[in-house]
Amino acid sequence: MPNDVNRPISDPPSDAPHWHAQESSQALQILGSAATGLTRAEAATRLATHGPNRLNAAPRPGWWWRLLAQFHNLLIYTLLAAALVTFLLDDFVDAAVILGVVVINALIGFIQEGKAERALEAVHAMLASHAMVLRDGERHEIDAGDLVPGDMVLLESGSRVPADLRLLSVKNLRIDEAALTGESVPTDKDPAVVAADAPLGDRLCMAYAGTVVGVGQGSGVVVATAAQTEMGRIGSMVGGVPTLVTPLTRRLDQFARQITAVIVVVSAITFLYGYYVREMPALDMFLVVVGLAVSAIPEGLPAIVTITLAIGTATMAQHRAVVRRL
Repeated sequence: MPNDVNRPISDPPSDAPHWHAQESSQALQILGSAATGLTRAEAATRLATHGPNRLNAAPRPGWWWRLLAQFHNLLIYTLLAAALVTFLLDDFVDAAVILGVVVINALIGFIQEGKAERALEAVHAMLASHAMVLRDGERHEIDAGDLVPGDMVLLESGSRVPADLRLLSVKNLRIDEAALTGESVPTDKDPAVVAADAPLGDRLCMAYAGTVVGVGQGSGVVVATAAQTEMGRIGSMVGGVPTLVTPLTRRLDQFARQITAVIVVVSAITFLYGYYVREMPALDMFLVVVGLAVSAIPEGLPAIVTITLAIGTATMAQHRAVVRRL
């Protein structure tokens, strides 16, 4: 599949106008706005209708739940059972080693997933905190959260675009859109209409929330705020990503079930053979079976797998990839 960095992050709603294919006068007419901006009363009414221009982070489990989730694995359960048995048998050294492996495995996973969660939550902080707008024909600096569709926004060098805008006028305006398109250099903007099927990076008459003005000045009318922006769609996609079961985790779970079943079957056969065939005392056979089961558990496997994955995620992080779960 070709790697088209300019493809849209997600499809807009089917009833949403293609703002980049609308003349600026049409966009103003559809939005019920004017070159002098909205009135304060109209802005207040629209704010009550559309809500604040903020991205709401999806609720996530607390740190304690994320820590407990590191132990939710059949092989970990088996290791904990082995540690308990060896402790009851006064083999404190082996019990400490097994518990140490389990704890180290949990801590590495907990720390890595915490870093990934913070990186994903950073998407919600990419909207600007303030915006320069025209209200009642006058220039005002307002909280970006109070922006509404139809607001007239003024852009200048170094400012962050506070919402998705249909540009009306530009003067040497170049915007860094790397966060959306992956382009390494700022894009020259032009208020002229483009084709309705133009990819995101070719919509030169648009300015998107979260991008940064490199040089120049411009003005535009707000066409989307909060979750309706392209950046908001990314946040929604991130918040809606389910916990995936990867091929590696499926194989590890399968291996854990298989080795647990084998250990139980072999232990049972050994106990029955020793007790009924060789007529050994039940207590002695129980201790033999426990020792056999503990020795058969690959207690080093979770640590080896976790360390290997942690090295891989660290390498990927150097290339700016975010790994949500080990």
